[in-house]
Amino acid sequence: MAQVRARVQLKVGRNSDIPAEIISFTDLKDGKEHIAMVFNNADTEQDVPLIRMHSECLTGDVFYSSRCDCGEQLNECIEMMHEQGGILLYLRQEGRGIGLYNKIDAYVLQSQGMNTYEANNHLGFADDLRDFSDAVLMLNALNLSHVKLMTNNPKKLNALKDAGINVDSVVGTHAHIKAGVAGNKSYLETKIKHGAHMLDIKKIKKP
Repeated sequence: MAQVRARVQLKVGRNSDIPAEIISFTDLKDGKEHIAMVFNNADTEQDVPLIRMHSECLTGDVFYSSRCDCGEQLNECIEMMHEQGGILLYLRQEGRGIGLYNKIDAYVLQSQGMNTYEANNHLGFADDLRDFSDAVLMLNALNLSHVKLMTNNPKKLNALKDAGINVDSVVGTHAHIKAGVAGNKSYLETKIKHGAHMLDIKKIKKP
């Protein structure tokens, strides 16, 4: 699998200048343009690097939607990897795999009282359509067989283990509860109850 690497400066979180290397890949299974972002040469200088599989969320990552904590999780990840090194796999799987427009349709249903899973189901989708096999291919291309995984999602953990990637430890993200934002805390509680996310609702990250 071929790779193309480019060095960039990022503007994330608190407007820090954070250097990282962006890697593109050929021959991925689903044909989407997934990328890896490498901080502090973690792919070559760390035996067991910290990695995160982050599914694209335009509304959260870019516009900081009140309906999720994706942007806050992404910033937490990037700032941690800036400090200690790591590899961010940014996967183009918007809306747990249902796509951006369908996610906006789901927003309408959530405004009517459904949670995120119920809204997806009402639209005819399963709870979570994401497939992490391309993430495994990306790790294989980077020659990584042992990793530390930054996640609260057991599905991501099991996907790596089932593919033969050794997860030496799991690092959880904080609960990003937005003060005064209706629905944010209930969104996180739903991920815990329905999606079995390993999230400590008391482990609150202050903005």
